[in-house]
Amino acid sequence: MKPPVPVVAPAVPSAPGHLRLQGSILAAVEKRALVWMAARMPARVNSDHLSALGLVSMAGVGASFWLAGTAPQVGLPLVVVFLFLNWFGDSLDGTLARVRNRLRPRYGFYVDHVIDVAGTACMMAGLAASGLMNPHLAIVVLAAWLAVSAESFLATHVRGVFRMSFLWFGPTELRIVIAAGALRLLSSGTVTVLGVGPYRLFDIGGVVASAGLAVAFVVNAVRNGVVLYREETLEK
Repeated sequence: MKPPVPVVAPAVPSAPGHLRLQGSILAAVEKRALVWMAARMPARVNSDHLSALGLVSMAGVGASFWLAGTAPQVGLPLVVVFLFLNWFGDSLDGTLARVRNRLRPRYGFYVDHVIDVAGTACMMAGLAASGLMNPHLAIVVLAAWLAVSAESFLATHVRGVFRMSFLWFGPTELRIVIAAGALRLLSSGTVTVLGVGPYRLFDIGGVVASAGLAVAFVVNAVRNGVVLYREETLEK
């Protein structure tokens, strides 16, 4: 008697068919602006060009933070410029593909988030090397961001839902906060909290960011775990 042949479920390419949830404050305005720009983009510019711009720009953000450690009047304005270029490339690449009906769902999802991981690592490395943030805290922020990203990718695969924001706060809002912090450093690099300090501005920002990311990770992990538990328990 032959042993039973194991049945292997085919891999499900969940990313192409996932539901994108974007509930940030600027989402509606940003979407209209991106569609308007995509409709007017020269034909010779494609989504890959914009994705490459997003990656190079984040490397530029990291290098500019590093430069700001010794030449703040040069490096900090460059941080703002490169953050804008990153927003332009990273936010517009997918919109351009949708407007032109040239979607590559799996490729786009994969490349976009590989670029996000590499770009965020570049930015945090630049901050750690600049002296504007405690290097150990920069590592904590990066680790927290990677944990939230990993949970989000897993949720996209198993639930088909990709959340792009948390509590009305998304990537665009984060870029604005970082840019505002960089401009604030042009006048002063320290702040006081409840009369205590001074502390480095980006150290305070790093603590707040780490705490927020930790909360986002726990809330999303519990929510997705409960939903999956209930779904698969009812199926039995």
